[in-house]
Amino acid sequence: MEINPSKIVCAGLNYKDHAEELKMKLPKEPVIFLKPTSSIIYNEEAIKIPKASERVDYEAELAIVIGKTCKSVKKEDAKNYIKGFTILNDVTARDLQEKDGQWTRAKSFDTFSPIGPKIVSNIDPNNLKIQLRVNGKIKQDSNTNNMIFSVEELVEFVSSIMTLYPDDIISTGTPPGIGKLEKGDIVEIEIENIGILKNFVE
Repeated sequence: MEINPSKIVCAGLNYKDHAEELKMKLPKEPVIFLKPTSSIIYNEEAIKIPKASERVDYEAELAIVIGKTCKSVKKEDAKNYIKGFTILNDVTARDLQEKDGQWTRAKSFDTFSPIGPKIVSNIDPNNLKIQLRVNGKIKQDSNTNNMIFSVEELVEFVSSIMTLYPDDIISTGTPPGIGKLEKGDIVEIEIENIGILKNFVE
């Protein structure tokens, strides 16, 4: 799988069970941030822990891949602008996120957006099992039906702000259970009907 987006737009705090875990109120509208496309790697490639961070976390996410240019799309029409869905690991330097008070540095290191293994269409994105395993142990286990804002609502919201182009990615947030990656780990994210995204940590 190769993908050539102009941008990666991510939703923060978009799972009810994750908000409960963090004892946070549910957001009234999506909280979004950007990741650079230079952070993309693919299935079976290596996540590199940067020297600047002592706490690098995994975050399993369903990713929307845009199919055609869209601006101010209504949620009822959103599916007409979606090419399909894949998996994204929103790797985050958690210590730098807390230190900076904003997210750009923590989310933007090279290798911090593993994506794959393929793009799948014709599935219901709002009812898919999502699970992350580190060295075979289950760390995140939820369903996209726990998302606060649906796939269609996210496309409507993001496209109301910025034009989305073919291959642009909207990553839909992570369920509870985020945690630390160590050198030597194997991290796998499995989403029902899409497959398994597997990466090594070095």
